Formats: sequence, C-alpha cells, structure tokens
Amino acid sequence: MRKSEIHVGIDVSKALLDVASLPDGVSWQAPNTPTGIEELVRRLLGLKPDLVTLEACGNLQVPLVAQMWSQGLAVAVVNPRQVRDFARARGILAKTDAIDAMVLANFGQMTKPAVRPPVSRETLEMQALLSRRSQVLRMKVAEENRLHTAMDLVRSRIERHLKALERELDDLDNDLEQMVRDSPVWQQRHNLLRSVPGVGQVLASTLLARLPELGCLNRKQIASLVGLAPFNRDSGKLRGKRTVWGGRAEIRRVLYMAALSATKHNPAIEAFYRRLIEAGKPRKVALVACMRKLLTMLNAMVKDGRHWAPQTAN
Repeated sequence: MRKSEIHVGIDVSKALLDVASLPDGVSWQAPNTPTGIEELVRRLLGLKPDLVTLEACGNLQVPLVAQMWSQGLAVAVVNPRQVRDFARARGILAKTDAIDAMVLANFGQMTKPAVRPPVSRETLEMQALLSRRSQVLRMKVAEENRLHTAMDLVRSRIERHLKALERELDDLDNDLEQMVRDSPVWQQRHNLLRSVPGVGQVLASTLLARLPELGCLNRKQIASLVGLAPFNRDSGKLRGKRTVWGGRAEIRRVLYMAALSATKHNPAIEAFYRRLIEAGKPRKVALVACMRKLLTMLNAMVKDGRHWAPQTAN
C-alpha cells in the first residue's frame, strides 16, 4: 500500500508535453505527437497517478486528454488563470514549461480540482465542428467589416471569399444536423431543447457537446459552471456591484444570442426581461439575467425530460 497520492501535471505546448509528478518530483518530456502521447500514457499507466492535471489551452490538449480517458486515467482540465494565481500565491514567479508542469502537479495535489468525466469520440467531433464554425463566423465578420472600406481593386476578392465562407457555414450546419440525426440519444435531447422558443440549432448543439452536465446539476451549480452566477464584491461597509465571470465562455457567447432572441419570441423570457427593465435594471444586466433564466429553464427541462410548455416554464 502506497503512503501518499501521486499527482501528475502536464504542460501542453504545440511540440512538447512537459510532465512532472509528485511527491517524487520527477520531470520528463514527451513529443506532442500520436506516438509521443501513446508512450506518455503508457508510462502514466505504470505510474498509476491519482490525478492528472493540465490546463485548457485551445484544442492542443484534446488528443492527449482523449487518450488518457480511453485508458481510464483521472483527468482534471483547469483554468490557466487559476493555476497562475496559485503559482504567484506560492511565490513562484518564474515561468517555464518544466516549472508550469510542476505547478500543475502541485495545484492538483493541493486543490483537488474536479475530475472531468470522459466524453465520447462523437462529442469530441461535434466540439471540433462547433469550434470550426466559430472560426469561420469570425472570419466572415472580419471580411464584412473590410468590405465597407475596401477599394474596388480588392472588393470582388472579398465578396468571393464571403461567398465561400457562407458555403462553409452551410456545410458545417448540415454536418452538425447529421451528427444529431445519427444519434437517437442526441436527437431526443436536441428536440427537447429546440422546443423552447429562442433556442436554435447552434445553442442546442453547443449544449449537447460542451455542457454534458446539463440536467445533472441544480440551478445554482449549472449557472456557476457556465459563469452566470453573480459574485459578491463587499468589503466592510462597502457593497460593490455583483458581477459574473469565469465559466465556459463559448457557451455564454451562444447563450447571449439565444437570450436576445428569447426576449422577443419566448413569452416567459420576454415578460421576465420587461419586468427587469421596468424595475430600472440596465439592459445588459437584464439580458444576463435572461441568459441565466433560460439556462436554468433548460436544465430543469432536461432533468425532468419534458418539452417546453409556457404554463410550466420556471
């Protein structure tokens, strides 16, 4: 029987994986390639860590995390800001990949972050499609902005690129629809979410792929997870403004557009929004409150397995 828990931290970069383990303090590197990941996971299986901690860094960590999940390793993917604040609090001001790996191992050892449940390959593929859709949409907006000031010499080129981007968006939306149709479980939940006025295909797909906890947590927990729970900012007699931050930004971005639509087409959200405005709340504050109400409404519906009904909307 071993005397202490084994914690591993992995700093992920484009070319390398820096690894550190505690309590033995051993560090090593592996190439961030399919072969390197396979060898690293094999070594981790021999080490039998209680927890592997790494940062969310775009999509660089996805192949490694998927491989560790497939082998039954406990993995926590944490916010880089939290890890950096943790390092500063411990007086660690230097920053290298090797140091970051050891800090991650120490962060996992001290804070015991929540283990991320494994997801299926289909979910990872849907996440990749959603990420690509966001990228193409940003390119489209950028090109539309350039079109306003473009000289005639380049205007036709920008217009051709815009048409290509629109075709790519259509193809991505078709692929997302097909993925949902191919999965009976996803199709059932997708139809449930789409029954709510204001919830479109993009939000429904985003919740399926990026919020598997929907329906498994209570209203406060799901709001906090997405980053819609207001935090106090009080000190002594000072009562500061409550603000929301953190959480899953990609969900909030899509939820914002859905809430904006719901204030016009969803009776429950429209009435809620109007009450807040009449009470003197700023429009942005009222809209964030609508985002939270819509999210908790969807959470309750998924939990109970019921479709939208205005008379039972929470």
